[in-house]
Amino acid sequence: MNVLIIGSGGREHAFAWKLAQSKQLQNLYIAPGNAGTAQCGANVNIAVTDFEAIKNLVWEKDINLVLVGPEDPLVLGIHDFFLQDDVLKDIPVIGPKRDGAQLEGSKDFSKQFMLKHGIPTAKYKSFTKDNISQASDFIDSLEAPYVLKADGLAAGKGVLILEDKEEAKHELNNMILNAKFGNAGNTVVIEEFLKGIELSVFVLTDGKSYKILPAAKDYKRIGVGDKGLNTGGMGAVSPVPFADDAFIKKVEEKIVIPTINGLVKDGIDYRGFIFIGLMNCNGEPFVIEYNCRMGDPETEVVIPRIESDLLDLLEGVSTQTLHQKQFSVTSDIATTVVLVSGGYPEEYQKHKVISGIENNTTSHVFHSGTTIINNDVVTNGGRVFAITSFGKTIEEAIDKSMKSAEMVTYEGKYYRSDIGKDLMNWK
Repeated sequence: MNVLIIGSGGREHAFAWKLAQSKQLQNLYIAPGNAGTAQCGANVNIAVTDFEAIKNLVWEKDINLVLVGPEDPLVLGIHDFFLQDDVLKDIPVIGPKRDGAQLEGSKDFSKQFMLKHGIPTAKYKSFTKDNISQASDFIDSLEAPYVLKADGLAAGKGVLILEDKEEAKHELNNMILNAKFGNAGNTVVIEEFLKGIELSVFVLTDGKSYKILPAAKDYKRIGVGDKGLNTGGMGAVSPVPFADDAFIKKVEEKIVIPTINGLVKDGIDYRGFIFIGLMNCNGEPFVIEYNCRMGDPETEVVIPRIESDLLDLLEGVSTQTLHQKQFSVTSDIATTVVLVSGGYPEEYQKHKVISGIENNTTSHVFHSGTTIINNDVVTNGGRVFAITSFGKTIEEAIDKSMKSAEMVTYEGKYYRSDIGKDLMNWK
């Protein structure tokens, strides 16, 4: 089977690494890929939203299945593009069509979906410039902190959590009237703040049946102790001690099953991954958000824990035979530590020469923001690597990742030294 992965991050390298192990795989292509994915297949320099160029590649390379990594092409309708094209219509795309991608593409849509199908989530209301005058009263009805979410995609920056009521009202105006997040903020969702601990649960579905993938916790802030600016993710752990079998059973019964059934009832043929961002509130799960794809860096701990053939599972999604596919997960703990460029998540420099990767023998080094220039592997993004290790305990896995992180060198290298430490003595 010839497979195309769309994307260029650590998530896509993890996919490529796993798919390369499949006996069903003949050729693997990644568009545009990175220096790591080049070790697993052939990179092709095509942008993830250049659908015509992707079409030509699929035709030229006789691609049998396409796995879409990032959200942008899904929300823009790459799956619909395939279905509407005579050349592409019979080639399976793993990732929802535009209607299903609205679970991530519109916060307002996803909240309405949850409300409609009885899925536990925070109390909320949505506001536009037409009803912005009513927003102050709703903010007054909530207790601090106040959660404001831009409705559309805002590159992970469209969520504000504010302690001050007047600041919340000011920022609401800033989002809607002053376009702080561009068109993404034309509608703003205001939510009550849920108190608890966050985790992510991932589901793979063929539109009828599903497999619940390993749960994970990621670390968003740049600084030790969860201080500083939000990032795309500085590390992750899977599984997590506060999401035992009993909790995951609640997630399945109260969230996963109603979500899958709700999509069917709404006539949405959803085939792909669903990322469910959750809050564990005193043992009860509440949905914070949906994403229409796997998360990053959670993918780098979730996918390595899956023992089954990933390509066989994806083939099951495409043929709606997922329920027939064997699925197993290792009991070992996986942790990943993300190495970033100096200055990230604000301005940073690229094309810093990287060395020391070859010295690692104990961890999986997933490339996130790298490329090759003059035969050198160099930095090419804010998040550069996700270094994943296994252990029987979180301590063992983290120790391996930290030692491997030390071996990699480039100018401006930074990583958090406390990933997973909050979970080591969890009770």
